[in-house]
This record gives sequence, structure tokens and C-alpha cells, in this order.
Amino acid sequence: MAEKIAEKVLAGSRINEDEALELYKRAGIHLLGELASKRRYEKHPEPVVTYVIDRNINYTNVCISGCKFCAYYCGPEKEGGYVLSFDELGKKIEETKALGGTQVLLQGGLHPDLPFDFYLDMVRFIKGHGIHLHGFSPPEIVHFSSISGLSIEQVLERLIDAGLDSIPGGGAEILVDSVRQRIAPRKATAKQWLNVMETAHELGLRTTATMMFGHVETLRDRIEHLLRLRNLQDKTGGFTAFIPWPFQPGNTSIECMPATAHEYLKVLAICRIFLDNFDNIQASWVTQGYKVAQMALFFGANDFGSTMIEENVVAAAGVSHRLSEEDIRRHIREAGFIPRQRLMDYTLVE
Repeated sequence: MAEKIAEKVLAGSRINEDEALELYKRAGIHLLGELASKRRYEKHPEPVVTYVIDRNINYTNVCISGCKFCAYYCGPEKEGGYVLSFDELGKKIEETKALGGTQVLLQGGLHPDLPFDFYLDMVRFIKGHGIHLHGFSPPEIVHFSSISGLSIEQVLERLIDAGLDSIPGGGAEILVDSVRQRIAPRKATAKQWLNVMETAHELGLRTTATMMFGHVETLRDRIEHLLRLRNLQDKTGGFTAFIPWPFQPGNTSIECMPATAHEYLKVLAICRIFLDNFDNIQASWVTQGYKVAQMALFFGANDFGSTMIEENVVAAAGVSHRLSEEDIRRHIREAGFIPRQRLMDYTLVE
């Protein structure tokens, strides 16, 4: 059965959910790598691997969501909560630009007391520094709608008017509500997450998509997640890239073993094979380290992600990898590829 599905992939045909599941269960790791690489080179014939220079800025860690998988958030009533001042934001942005950074990835907790105008002012302030703003995951957008009484479309229109350039794919976790109820019952539903992205695409914003796997979900749940993303991409074409990354259980309320490198590479390959309408798949060196990320380039990934000048959420779970731009370029070359800096929309930086 797996051999017949492999033939279908090699012929360039789309596979369904059952076939993806069969491949995952039955195909050997080397066959999955071969199939994923074929799909990758159909999209990108040249041996180029891209990366972006940016900084993850978490403007607040105060959050009412209380997700069981998060080691970073701080409940509103707890000590240790913060909201970055605009002065602090400005310093972080200027440091990023000095290192050749082209964008900031702005995300934060669902703060119960900050009004929507605060976020609009923050967007205007950041855009005043002349940098691409890749900001606010769908759960944050849903939160803004809730606190403002505005529709998702109205919230996005106001953010765009203030200067928002694109939206990151955070908060997707697994887009199956039975899973979300177990790990993040107070967070946006799968339908709400997808609705934010569809509305953003209709308004002209490009976005990314993610999947956090390896906690309480089943293999079938993972495929369902991918199917929902593929269906939306068929409809809008608004996703620029997909980033799967394994859950890091340290300091969280979920007890499980972290996914192995073998498991990560299998999942990555299935994602590249199944998501045939996504041009770009990103390796996750932040969770896996650079050696596994190099292997990922042979399992469907064509992007090495970000330099992550600053990263807090994964680090709070006890996993901390750091790479400079020089490191990233060297690791890409050592794997046999040509490194190229890119922007959010995958335009190459000359």
C-alpha cells in the first residue's frame, strides 16, 4: 500500500488523509525523505535554502488563556507579569536593525486589562522605526475582537491601517477542537483560528501557519490539522510558509516525552508531501538544534527559519539553541546548500 502511495507522490498527484496516515505508519524514513525532497525540488529546483533575520518580541507575558503547554505565561494575579514600554520596544527594534534585521515577530499573552487602542498605538510606534511588522497570532486577534466589540474583519482593518504587515501562524497548536479542549480550553477554537487567517488573506495580508505536535494529539489529528490548512490554502493562497515544531514539555502542565529527531523528520516529510500547495516549509532549529535542522533540509524543508535574535517561549520550556546569521549560513553550506537571506514573503535580499 505504501509503495502505491509513493508512486502517486512521485507522479506529482495529491494524496488524501488516509494515504498520508498510511505513509506515516508504513513508509520507511528514507522513502519519506525521498518523497519529501521530490516535492521540495518541484517547488524550488535550485539548491537554495533561505533564512530571515528577525527578533521575536513578546510585548507581555500576562495571559488569561492558561494553556497547559505554555511555560512562559503569567496569570494576571501572579507576580512576574510585565508589559514592555514603548521605549523598551524601540531599543529592541533598533538593536535588530543594527544586526541586519528586516522584521520583528510580535506576539504576546491575552492581557485582560490592555484596551485595543494600546495595540494600535504599539503598531504605529513600531512602524515608525521603519521595519516589517509580522505580528499578532489569530488567538490575539480573537482577543482584540472580544475586548473591543469589533468583528474580526474590523479589528484587522484597523491593525492594517495602523501598519500591520503580516500575521504569524502561532496559536494553531492542533486545529482539532477535541485536542484544543484538553490543552487550551480558553483559547480560540480551530474555526476561529482559520477564520482569522481567511479574513486576513481576503484583506491582502500574507500569513504563515504552524503545527505544534507531540503532546496529546493522535496521528489522525495531525493529518486533520494539515487538511484544514491545505483546504484554506486552496481557497485563498495566502499562506507563505508552514512551520511544524515538536512540543517541549519542560516546565509545563503536560507530561510526555519530547518527540525524537526521527519523529520530527517523519512529521516534516509528511507535511511537505501532504501540503502540496504550500511553497515553503521551515526547519525548526530552535527546538531541534542545528544538526537536526540540517537533516530537515533533506526531508522537505527549504527554509532555515529565523536568526531568533530573541526567543522566550521555547526557552521557558528549558530548550535554548542560539545561532547567529554567520552560524546559519555556515550550517546551510555544510549541508550542501546555498544560503540566501529573505523577507517575510520569501523575496530574496540582494
